[in-house]
Amino acid sequence: MDDAQREKGPWRRNLYILWGCTFVAGIAFSEIMPFMSLYVSQLGHFNKEQVSFYSGLVYAATFLVTAIVSPIWGNLADKKGRKIMLIRASLGTAVAMFLMGLATNVWSLIAFRALQGLFAGFISNAQALVASQTPRKYAGRALGTLVTGSTSGMLMGPIVGGFLAQVFSIRNTFFITAVLLLITCILSAVLVQEYFVPVEHPKGEKHQSLLSQFDNPKLIIILLCSTLIVQLGNASISPIISLYVRELMHYRGPITVVAGIIAALPGISNILMAPRLGRYGDHHGSGKVLIAGYLFAVLVYIPQGFVTSVVALGALRFLVGVSDGALFPTIQTLLTKNSPVSATSAIFSWNQSFQALGNMFGAFLGGALAGIFDYNVVFISTAAMLLLNFVILWFTEPSLRGKKA
Repeated sequence: MDDAQREKGPWRRNLYILWGCTFVAGIAFSEIMPFMSLYVSQLGHFNKEQVSFYSGLVYAATFLVTAIVSPIWGNLADKKGRKIMLIRASLGTAVAMFLMGLATNVWSLIAFRALQGLFAGFISNAQALVASQTPRKYAGRALGTLVTGSTSGMLMGPIVGGFLAQVFSIRNTFFITAVLLLITCILSAVLVQEYFVPVEHPKGEKHQSLLSQFDNPKLIIILLCSTLIVQLGNASISPIISLYVRELMHYRGPITVVAGIIAALPGISNILMAPRLGRYGDHHGSGKVLIAGYLFAVLVYIPQGFVTSVVALGALRFLVGVSDGALFPTIQTLLTKNSPVSATSAIFSWNQSFQALGNMFGAFLGGALAGIFDYNVVFISTAAMLLLNFVILWFTEPSLRGKKA
């Protein structure tokens, strides 16, 4: 399908519908996270160390399985279509959430979290569907807009989940989350339009490798590794941010409220900036946005390790959302612009795998560094990783510096 055919297709309609679906899905995925460790503590008589250990397993189980199965689902999506993958992901995750509400011990909860990872991929398939149908000249704007749906949902999820758990109990919140995902499944099945034509490979090309389909496979590998590093940096901050806030507030005042606000600030700025940066990349070069995003991220991460007030930390966390708005959507845009349509779902699934690995390793790394050294080392190490990523991109892919990236 060329750009002229895409222009006449339902890409705008699908973008609006999938924005709403990813918003609901984002709420559903994130609303259970604030009380997951509390739920673990309710499933047995555990001491503090055991709760921390089992909570880590519960957290990691989903991302580990997601990293393994995402390429498989992506390959199937390129053969069967992305819409059916949306239905598969939302319905399967709804079942997993329902079962979590029925868990009677921590091992069954870990198993159901692994099941959630098995059916993961709603957001990545929504991105792949939009990317495959959107004219390339609008790709940055469309993906930048779409990512604000899931980001907005992820931002509101912890607040909504905390309220639901307080009113209806933790266990019932899982059932409510399952209903939200079922609604997402129905909306995707009824409203999303996809005119999918599977790619027919000649017999001699049946076992053609994924990377052989790309003009610049080295760039694809570097972009996937960049996804892992950026997500690893973000995830390494998540386990320690509330503890850091508590320390800056000298263990006094409404710590949980302030920590929630600090955690939400990057999402707010991300929502504001991602579509604008995507539009700028479409006109002036996505590579330039990516390079600037890395440099800006390094500049705002380092000072976070040396702040002495929670206000200064909040201002810097708000700026982190700006850098995220430049990095994540732009990496996806560059993957889209440098991928054949036949491999769109596969490459977005691989991108999800690398993002899941970043989530898993980042949480462990952040906790380990904070435990061995101090909280500020986590921010400095994140800045160092992003700087290294920038150097790799700068010297290995000079094409990213130009408008045609």
